[in-house]
Amino acid sequence: MALKKLELPEEIVNEALGLLERARDTGKIKKGTNEVTKAVERGTAQLVVIGGDVDPPEIVAHLPMLCQEKGIAYVFAPTRKQVGEAAGLEVEAAAAAIVDAGGAKSELQSLAQRIKEFF
Repeated sequence: MALKKLELPEEIVNEALGLLERARDTGKIKKGTNEVTKAVERGTAQLVVIGGDVDPPEIVAHLPMLCQEKGIAYVFAPTRKQVGEAAGLEVEAAAAAIVDAGGAKSELQSLAQRIKEFF
């Protein structure tokens, strides 16, 4: 099964990584494929960031469909390293999700709306 990546402008991806960082400090995030999957299934995730270089891609292949099904915005970051760094980890992360945006709530709503226009 091939992973179909949503092609988004670089500025949107960078903004999503920045919001993930801010939410880590002032709100709440989930890190790792399993935690992110649970957050999406429960409808608590507000934005999902997926590493674009996850190998094998099947590890995260279910996330885009699940996000679209639940109406949750998602982006592909170029690398797992970027996702891990934005999530405050010293290791790479296949995926991360913002559960509570904290101080970035209005920016997150605006960004999520712009991302959903690409669905």
